[in-house]
Amino acid sequence: MTSRIPTTTRTAAGPEDHPTTALLLDAVRAGLEVHDLGRTLTVGMPQSPNHPAYWHAMPRRHGDMVRADGGSAANDMISMGTHVGTHVDALAHVSQDGRLYGDVDAASAQVGGRFVDHGAHTIAPMVRRGLLLDVPEALGVERLDPGQEITVEDLERTLERQRTEIRTGDVVLVRSGWGQHFDRGDGDAYRGLSTGVPGVSEAGATFLAEFGIHATGADTIAYEQLAPGAGHGLLPAHRVLLVESGIYIIEALDLEGLAAAGVHEFLFVMSPLKFFGATGSPVRPLAVVGG
Repeated sequence: MTSRIPTTTRTAAGPEDHPTTALLLDAVRAGLEVHDLGRTLTVGMPQSPNHPAYWHAMPRRHGDMVRADGGSAANDMISMGTHVGTHVDALAHVSQDGRLYGDVDAASAQVGGRFVDHGAHTIAPMVRRGLLLDVPEALGVERLDPGQEITVEDLERTLERQRTEIRTGDVVLVRSGWGQHFDRGDGDAYRGLSTGVPGVSEAGATFLAEFGIHATGADTIAYEQLAPGAGHGLLPAHRVLLVESGIYIIEALDLEGLAAAGVHEFLFVMSPLKFFGATGSPVRPLAVVGG
């Protein structure tokens, strides 16, 4: 566990002379452990059926064009939905009764095919205190059951067992253990369309939102509890977090390594791609702790 590192600022004497910058540089020199929380993007990986799948192709291969000195280059093209793989939901992603966060009219906001005010380009890079709530560890199980609700009581028990607390502005990551299905290549189990998927309920989302957190994420595709056979028919946690509270949601996180290391508090680093007007963005979040 490491304490939060303050944000770097510049002074007339130069950035390395500032005491905060010096602390950051000292931490780097002393060694940091970085946990990659992002999933590797591969063709055919498990994803929500509601979004365009990831596809990777190489229109130019080595040898297709060879320069006079023998050099050659290959290049790629990628197509995918912005809610595929590890990704963050922008506030434009979900509306309720025709309204987005801040009582913005959703129909007017999407004129022109992009969201100027609530698009992915408006999500600032995150360098914040991160907190892992390892619910299976607190409940004494390997992973939660299909369709199991992560209740307020579960979240409180996890906080008590870990001796951690949620603070305003935190990024809170909730582990269900469901990512084990992704690791094993069992896409049907990970999607859980017929069996259901464990996750935070409406009550759990309200509990987290009351702390004034900045973002929250999970190791499942849809963040929240999905009942068996219900699919993505109802997403109350999304309504509570995105529409009512302005809290970003990060999905399909890889939390197994972080949990195995017993890390519950860390420096969370994440920067979405600046897709102008998009409803979400692929991300590669990092959890940084002292080495």
